[in-house]
Amino acid sequence: MITIRIAILCLAAGLAAVPALAAELIMVERDGCQYCIAWKKDIGPAYPNTEMGRYAPLRMVDISDAPPEGVEFASRVIFTPTFVLVEDGRELGRIEGHPGEDFFWGLLHRLLTGKTGYDGPG
Repeated sequence: MITIRIAILCLAAGLAAVPALAAELIMVERDGCQYCIAWKKDIGPAYPNTEMGRYAPLRMVDISDAPPEGVEFASRVIFTPTFVLVEDGRELGRIEGHPGEDFFWGLLHRLLTGKTGYDGPG
């Protein structure tokens, strides 16, 4: 019985040490959207390898679908792509459209530093 209690305590301590995802970036896209295709080509491959991408992992959803389960958007998404920053299922902010690689990273950095605890490079 004591061995089971010790095992449970060790498991609980180990789980407590695993950090929760601070944020998530949801890309709302539409089939055939040229700006979505451009983003996936120009930025998509690099995104998960950046500090911002690791801080706010990307999830892609179709505009015709409801928001992912447990996620609430502040308003309806109209334009694609739209990048919605969420934390704990709640929208913190968004980037509408694909402003090009030069502007995307700066806009995302401003969104992350202004709305989350992110303090890494842009």
